[in-house]
Amino acid sequence: MNGAAKGAIIGGVFLAMVGGAGYGMYSLVGDTGGEKDDTVAGKTATGASRGEGPVTEKETAEAAKGFLTAWAAGDERTAADWTNNASEALSAVADFKTRAYVSKAVITPGTPSGTTVPFKVEAEVTYEGTTKPLAYESRLTVVRGLSTGKALVDWQASVIHPDLKRGERLRAGTPASPPVKLVDRNDQELTPEKYPSLRPVLAQLREAYGSKAGGKAGAELWIEPATATATTAQDGDAGQDGGGRRTLLTLVAGEPSTLKTYLDAKVQAAAEQAVAKYPESSVVAVKPSNGHILAIANHRKDGYNAAMTGTRAPGSTMKIVTAAMLLDRGKVAADSPAPCDKTVSWGGRSFHNLSNFQLPAGTNFATSFAKSCNTAFIKQIKEVDEDAALSKEATEVFGIGLDWKTGIKSFDGKVPVTTGAESAAEYIGQGQITMNPLNIASITATARSGRFHQPLLVSPELDGRPTATAARTMKSSVRGQLVSMMRLTATSGTGAEAMASVGGDKGAKTGSAEVDGAASPDSWFTGFSDDVAAAAMVEGGGHGGAAAGPIVAAVLRS
Repeated sequence: MNGAAKGAIIGGVFLAMVGGAGYGMYSLVGDTGGEKDDTVAGKTATGASRGEGPVTEKETAEAAKGFLTAWAAGDERTAADWTNNASEALSAVADFKTRAYVSKAVITPGTPSGTTVPFKVEAEVTYEGTTKPLAYESRLTVVRGLSTGKALVDWQASVIHPDLKRGERLRAGTPASPPVKLVDRNDQELTPEKYPSLRPVLAQLREAYGSKAGGKAGAELWIEPATATATTAQDGDAGQDGGGRRTLLTLVAGEPSTLKTYLDAKVQAAAEQAVAKYPESSVVAVKPSNGHILAIANHRKDGYNAAMTGTRAPGSTMKIVTAAMLLDRGKVAADSPAPCDKTVSWGGRSFHNLSNFQLPAGTNFATSFAKSCNTAFIKQIKEVDEDAALSKEATEVFGIGLDWKTGIKSFDGKVPVTTGAESAAEYIGQGQITMNPLNIASITATARSGRFHQPLLVSPELDGRPTATAARTMKSSVRGQLVSMMRLTATSGTGAEAMASVGGDKGAKTGSAEVDGAASPDSWFTGFSDDVAAAAMVEGGGHGGAAAGPIVAAVLRS
């Protein structure tokens, strides 16, 4: 049976059953008003009175009831008119029955909290003769229409289902990609139930490799990503990233193929547990010897994979690259003097250290690195006679910006060529530099091994994709000094407290990246222990060692 025929039949069933059994028997339970729900379903938002000021309790109840009852009756036009974005709401409510194949449902409102009304949906999804239950809770908020002054539902995709983000849609049917069974490097299965951060990763891997790895597709209800259904704004890592198609309900089980990754279940478990303690946090672990990604974890309200695709200033973790550049060009040595004053000016802008600290006269470069002295680094700018030196070092040695093909969507960092005050800011990981934990973990791995290995989640042999190669390896003398300075940071510098519980040959670097308008800087931390490197970022977490540090330490201990 083709899609058009199925849609017509379901539509006919709906129309025939309004007020009877089945789909049309959506009901709103718990309403104590005097008017019955089935008589309200035909009302439109034009019947609501125009008001001013904050939305009242009565207006909230009226708007919520109007929208939910119309949705319950399958009247997408009326439901849409009860929202402040009728065009998007109209499509989403219509899709609920025609594209998600919801054949029956009951919507039960809960107790309002101010202008927010929670509700429960108990539904059935029917596709090609198979019916499965679907139950979930969502909520809506009532606001005053800007042009009409009427109380309307503030339209968000999550009203239809809490997992929906802007531009995403519910779909049911036979997916293009068969299901996959994700396993780690030791053939241990990795499920999104046990490792929640891998849900978007699994979705992207399935989409990319499901058809290549074999298997047979079944029937599912899924969330179609925004890129396939709408154009959404992407503003750095503030954008939404659903991570590809996500399955909500399996109607008919397919035959999954097995996809082997370079992840390590033990390290992934530690990463998941570590980020769970810090809101808005992300971490990545890689092997310096080959670039294999051992763990990816995020703990964020928006579900965004900031660990792999984030674009934030990395703060002083960038000093690993800056130090390598200065050492590479012979401008400094680990044991050479590097004065650390309270402040320094460059390009008409004043820069300072955290809490305006300073170090004694005669302090060497290694100590300034270990104590994360900003001014000691910015003072070296005049010694470098090439404006693009930092950008070149980042690309040519550390592989930043070389179009990494990890196996899923990822961002490979950006170090723009700048001058003046912006150049000074980049020396300490601020300004126009953008990174994520994947990039910083890779930078640490390169410092540890002396050679850039492009991070990989799955083998490139799966699809023959090319991997990035840096133009040159790090000089052995540079690597030796850089690793020794990172060791000093981990034992007696700013990373000592966080790394105290980590064994093996270890090194670290802290970072605190100031963000315009934010009360606290982003917390960054990166470190290595033997053949594992990890980096973490906690938005608004403060000092690097306070929030991101314990996350990295937990991963390295695993």
